[in-house]
Amino acid sequence: MELDCESIDQSVRDALVNWELPAKVTLRLINISENRTYLIEGSCGYRSILRLHRSGYHTRLAIESELAWMQALQRQGSIITPTIVAGRDGQTIQALLPGKQASPRYLVMFEYLEGVEPQFGENHEVMFETLGAMAACMHLHAIAWQRPTEFQRLVWDLDAVFGDKPTWGDWRDAPGMSDKAQACLEQVQVVVVQRLLAYGSTADRFGLIHGDMRLANLLIHEEETRLIDFDDCGIGWYLFDFAAAISFMEDHSQVPRLLKAWLCGYRRHRALDEEQVAVIPTLVMLRRLSLCAWMGTHPEVDVVQQLRADFVSNTLRLGETYLREQRG
Repeated sequence: MELDCESIDQSVRDALVNWELPAKVTLRLINISENRTYLIEGSCGYRSILRLHRSGYHTRLAIESELAWMQALQRQGSIITPTIVAGRDGQTIQALLPGKQASPRYLVMFEYLEGVEPQFGENHEVMFETLGAMAACMHLHAIAWQRPTEFQRLVWDLDAVFGDKPTWGDWRDAPGMSDKAQACLEQVQVVVVQRLLAYGSTADRFGLIHGDMRLANLLIHEEETRLIDFDDCGIGWYLFDFAAAISFMEDHSQVPRLLKAWLCGYRRHRALDEEQVAVIPTLVMLRRLSLCAWMGTHPEVDVVQQLRADFVSNTLRLGETYLREQRG
């Protein structure tokens, strides 16, 4: 049996003894998505971020692998990521004991990163050029990096979206799914699968990615861009990071310009051929269908409540356009 939200927050508050913190601190929930994210504040301006992982989503090894990549990127210096705060026992991951819960839930604390989340519409093309450059640097690092012997992350492949046990659920369960939309999107799935099987998953195309490089996961501080929230990092198509960058806004009229800016930034660091660029619309549809599934399994999240009314109808229009373009 899962604890209610109030009991979860109290359990997290009790777990703060696992870290060296100021004598008196406050704990405030600031975000709910896959995880529960808290801001901790104390005397003399102390601040840190505490993440409580969703039960059953990542194993302890998977979280250790995520943190290992963050630390490796930080050591290299090309990408600024949050510093991990180890507990009193020197471990970067702490656990809430199961108690009434079905399984342990893991906690990770990060130093607070100063910065402001960029808003769409404020130099958005410049920001997408920056996103593209950051993605290329991360992909080059991922290709060259010697991963730990024991390394485990989610795999964002066709099975993750269309398999028997899709990671975020079945896209057909999206709120507001209609017979017309489902019929169209079934055709989209067939084409997406065909295109990605033909494209392949060789090492230059498929590897370790951030998986959620949206503006919401950037912080701008004194002309420095910082990247947060590696919770969805995993093994996938490298150019899926563009698809993730336009999550929930795939139907926006500015997307072609955003793609051009993203590619400009990317190509400053890593070459792309035309076949690679041509697969991007397919990866965008793969991401959009995975978001349909996510909307169905995360009804409590704010963005779902904000977008659910039109999400399927907009996805239908995207799917119809995609099919016309792919079929020539």
